Amino acid sequence: MNNKYEIMKSGENKGRIRALRSFGNVKKDDIGGFIESEKNLSHNGDCWVCGNAKVSGNAKVFDDAWVFGNARVTENAKVCGNAMVYGDALVFGNALVTDGAYVFDDAKVTGNAWVSGDAEVTENAKVSGNAKISGNAKVSGNAKVSGDAKVFDDAYVFGNAWVSGNARVYGDAKVSGNAKVSGNALVFDDAYVYGKALVTGYAKVSGKALVIGDVYGNARVTGNARVTGKAKVFDDAMVYGNEKVFGNEKLIKSRI
Repeated sequence: MNNKYEIMKSGENKGRIRALRSFGNVKKDDIGGFIESEKNLSHNGDCWVCGNAKVSGNAKVFDDAWVFGNARVTENAKVCGNAMVYGDALVFGNALVTDGAYVFDDAKVTGNAWVSGDAEVTENAKVSGNAKISGNAKVSGNAKVSGDAKVFDDAYVFGNAWVSGNARVYGDAKVSGNAKVSGNALVFDDAYVYGKALVTGYAKVSGKALVIGDVYGNARVTGNARVTGKAKVFDDAMVYGNEKVFGNEKLIKSRI
């Protein structure tokens, strides 16, 4: 195998890597970031570690992936495909960042979480547990996605929102503010869940529905429906069309 880098053993660049040949966007003799051992960075492909980035433990960077800036990849994490991890991002545990995914700023990906496709995890967002972010989905702000939750397609989770449990957020759906989506809840289509909303149980929010209140049980909110204020929609209730549930109102079944 024609090694593409060496780990420098002395001098001011001790612990950094130096390119032994040109490849991709790297030129021969370019000085890269820090790796603990050669198992951390493949000699194949155009993968690279640069800046003040560090890869350590049993972590692996391979294919055409890049880790740069002040990013850290450690423990058993993997960064591969065309993925990029940079800024002050941290990827650890058994996490996987792959395909064309980006993890940057102060974002954290940990546990058995996956970030794949063209997904982005940015700012102070945290993805953990067995969560999966894929497609063109974005998770940003102080948002958290945990448990077995999945965020995919063009969905966007941001603000202080939290998606957990077995929840799914997909399509063009948005979850923001201090909203929580948990249990086996589904939020999809162009639905928007925000404020201090809680969507949980087996609830479904879809269409162009807006939800600020609480939706749980087997409830359904769809169409152009609105659930606002401190309203609660639960049990087998259905809110649809242009219907509105607001204030302190409680709806346990459809009005029709």
